[in-house]
Amino acid sequence: MNIVDFDSWGRIDLRPRQGMSPDAYEGLADKAPAAFLPFGNGRSYGDSCHNDGGRLVDNRSRTRILAFDPGTGIISCDAGVTLRSILEAAIPHRFFLPVTPGTASVTIAGAVANDVHGKNHHIRGTFGRHVRRLTLLRSNGETFKCSATENAELFFATIGGMGLTGLILSVDLQLMKVPSAHIQQHTIRFDRLEDYFAMVAQVDGEHEYSVAWIDQLATGRNAGRGVLLAGDHADASCEFPDLPRGMKLSIPVAPPFNLLNRLTLKMFNELYYRKEKRGEVVKTVKWPGYFHPLDAIGGWNRLYGPRGLYQHQSVYPARNALEVTARLMETARQAGHASFLTVLKQFGAQASPALFSFPREGFTLTLDFANQGERTLKLLDRLDAIVIEAGGAINPYKDARMSPQVFDSSYPQWRKLEALRDPAIVSNFWKRTALALPK
Repeated sequence: MNIVDFDSWGRIDLRPRQGMSPDAYEGLADKAPAAFLPFGNGRSYGDSCHNDGGRLVDNRSRTRILAFDPGTGIISCDAGVTLRSILEAAIPHRFFLPVTPGTASVTIAGAVANDVHGKNHHIRGTFGRHVRRLTLLRSNGETFKCSATENAELFFATIGGMGLTGLILSVDLQLMKVPSAHIQQHTIRFDRLEDYFAMVAQVDGEHEYSVAWIDQLATGRNAGRGVLLAGDHADASCEFPDLPRGMKLSIPVAPPFNLLNRLTLKMFNELYYRKEKRGEVVKTVKWPGYFHPLDAIGGWNRLYGPRGLYQHQSVYPARNALEVTARLMETARQAGHASFLTVLKQFGAQASPALFSFPREGFTLTLDFANQGERTLKLLDRLDAIVIEAGGAINPYKDARMSPQVFDSSYPQWRKLEALRDPAIVSNFWKRTALALPK
């Protein structure tokens, strides 16, 4: 059947795509080679969630929470359960996700397949470190129970494997006990990028969570100014209601032009920066506002207009992170591009258990750009070159255009994943990167 809502979050390549239910996929006796790809909730920015040569296995119909033990904090879910649904089940029992990305709308299988990270990587590492077990269906009809001690090779390849090792049916996840879901937030405004790097080690050592918003358009003495938001779970006396209701705003259709342009972003950045007081301000904030602020705006990606957006997320070593960060932002400014979501975080030394994973020790910078065609593609290539030269890597599930060579430099272990890839499953991303390289 033709389904029109299989877009990626970047909305670069909009077209009807073939979809099917997990039940229909499981019922196929003979699965054609490279004809399928699991699809979660479409929160990947690029083409890692697309297989235009085949059909997408839509996990959104499988949304049962199979079991939850409030004693141990282990929750077992169908692949299509969103992280928000897990939080809704866990928060009344004073449990929280040990790792959460910037949106709660991703499915648990998507979080596993991309080995997502959050604002506490320096403490908890990646999502995959907290997966206890998963059930995986291979295209030959075999179902595998996978864990660190059972079918371990498949387990570690599936974490971070971008859905290429088979169809995840269920996941057992270890949740984290917290006194409150809400956050005691420490807001620190800084005037220069150097100020952030001078304090981040101490701040990360003192707090569970840490993330910085950067004004990518600021220049001169204020280049790299921003706001550091550190946090810890509030104590049990927090009086906020634990489960806020619904979205406050929704963008139903894309406007005919990009609303997040250089002019509007310059004004937004000035207001966002100035609204924060100098020094350190401590207050308690609701968990959705700290972890998932943009989830309050349905379809916010449509604000970039009909041509969509590219997100560029990179990681690079700490030894030269200040220079690399400044160079990436300056390169974008010189190219005439403004980034709405410019986010800087430190990754810790906790290695992912995954065979294939983006986070590694160092710093990660995220930039969002409205799609301006060839101008934007040339800029992204220049950003890639800066990161690779620095010994870094590009995030695959945020990417829609990196070259095979950049992919190879970022993930030299990719051939091990290719050896374990399910022969009936492939993605547009894998075809244009890994499969374009010599084996």
